[in-house]
Amino acid sequence: MENPIIIIGAGLAGWTAARELRKLDKTTPVLLITADSGDFYAKPSLSNAFAQKRGPAQLVTTPAASMAHSQQVTLLAHTRVTAIDTASQTVRTSAGDFTYAKLVLATGAQPIRLPMAGDAASAVLSINSLQDFSVFHARLTRGAETDQAATAQKHVVIMGAGLIGCEFANDLISSGFAVSVVDPSSNPIGALLPAGLGEQLREALASQGVAWHFGTTVQAVNHLAERSGALTVQLANGQTLQADVVLSAIGLRADLELARASGLQCERGMVVNTSLQTSAANVYALGDAVQYAGGRTMPYVMPIMHSAKALAATLAGRPTQVQFPLMPVAIKTPALPVVVAPAEPGTVGQWAQSGPGVWLFTDETQAVKGFALSGSHTSRRAELVKRVV
Repeated sequence: MENPIIIIGAGLAGWTAARELRKLDKTTPVLLITADSGDFYAKPSLSNAFAQKRGPAQLVTTPAASMAHSQQVTLLAHTRVTAIDTASQTVRTSAGDFTYAKLVLATGAQPIRLPMAGDAASAVLSINSLQDFSVFHARLTRGAETDQAATAQKHVVIMGAGLIGCEFANDLISSGFAVSVVDPSSNPIGALLPAGLGEQLREALASQGVAWHFGTTVQAVNHLAERSGALTVQLANGQTLQADVVLSAIGLRADLELARASGLQCERGMVVNTSLQTSAANVYALGDAVQYAGGRTMPYVMPIMHSAKALAATLAGRPTQVQFPLMPVAIKTPALPVVVAPAEPGTVGQWAQSGPGVWLFTDETQAVKGFALSGSHTSRRAELVKRVV
């Protein structure tokens, strides 16, 4: 019997790799192993679900059984991978051992959790999966059936003013919750946006009601004795906030536990070449757990889509190198819509505003290497892509 292609991970990367492979190869057996249910959903939709009035169940676009049937994949859900033996090409799992012809690792990333004091530190939530969102959603909607007014006044403290933190802040504030955002920097999404655009986003969200606490961090989270379920949040600058939920959105770190234990070369992610092969023969990887050629990590949707297409061709017997075009990122902040195409890491240059709602990143020769657009000017995305060299 032919050994299958085994895919570990049922997120966007794992399922997209399976779907792209099936476009080219209808017969090679594929086994997809995941620790969760395997239901397909778009992870970016987690950060704007409240405004769309979508609960966890409504976010599932295709149930796992339907995905497995349509892609002719054998699915092992709720199954833990315990080890990979790259010499014998064997995957050991909680459901037994399986030998692979080729292996695809789509293990994703895990939320960064900073050490924190307080008797409610463990109550701080992170959202990186549908299950995480289910817990968050339940915490915020508890009691909504009997007391909608009280629920609408619930206060969420968000740790982190990066892309995800700002998207959640906009989603929650527009859905009637009170929102405070705590970040050690001076402006939102400072790692991606020019300072002037960051200031505009800060003002736009503040006008909606978001309370910013820049230049400080959360030091401790404790239970509030006077009110069941409530929390007190102690900031490093001495301020104290009360909250119903504390959400940590300070970033993700590649999930490398399995890869490292298997002897694969890892740095910031699993190191892959331009064909997405790891340091082991017949073992490939894509998605948030990967460090692509050139040392880049790219935790966004479009890199996954391009990677999956190239990898599918390679798995189908047509070795293909992945090539990434310029991939602008649309930030879901309706208070001020933003599209940004940052320059490649290591590019020396500077941001400058070239007109209303338009910023350009130019290098020392004045060549355009990136851009950022805001408001109605996000419609100029295709035009600006053509200017980047």
